Amino acid sequence: MNELKVIEILKNELGFSDSFIKKLKKFHNYLLEYNKSYNLISKSTEKSIWIRHILDSAQIIKFIDESKDHNIVDFGSGAGFPGLIIAFYNENVRFHVKLYEKSPVKRAFLKNIKEKLDIKNIEIGNDVYEQKTIIADVIVCRAFKKLEEILRISREIVKKPHKLIILKGKNAQSEINNVSLGSNWSYKIEKSITDHDSKIIIVDVK
Repeated sequence: MNELKVIEILKNELGFSDSFIKKLKKFHNYLLEYNKSYNLISKSTEKSIWIRHILDSAQIIKFIDESKDHNIVDFGSGAGFPGLIIAFYNENVRFHVKLYEKSPVKRAFLKNIKEKLDIKNIEIGNDVYEQKTIIADVIVCRAFKKLEEILRISREIVKKPHKLIILKGKNAQSEINNVSLGSNWSYKIEKSITDHDSKIIIVDVK
């Protein structure tokens, strides 16, 4: 899937406006430039940023009610996936996105992007493990930790209720089969639009 096809999906299926697409293109170019000096993403994925990173992150929007105000938290945002892409989508008061990232280099990149692209609805925080309490309506994760650990953080420091949206690979079902969910928690697994084998785990935490 090439850049044009991804942009078509972002606009027609996910509702990204032309102005947001322009920002995504600038972000794409900044990421490539920064990646020459710092290992923000794997070099092997540089030619497939649009599908491997941007669209993979953007598909999460399908599972967030955009008509409501949301505090969205990204555990281990890295180069901004998926949290920064979600912030691009809705810069009004409906979405406030906090990106937690332990790497000073990646935090510096995220702050640079926030300034260069004038993204007002994001906040950049340190390592999630340094937090005593997190207030969130929605938590998003991509390539962060194993499901068991994500659920532990959710259970111990995130104010309830909230929703977890976790991008996972082909072992998503076996992962969730091997963890203990709260008695009043529920989950569903959705298919990824970027990879036939990948899944999205959605957990409602009461």
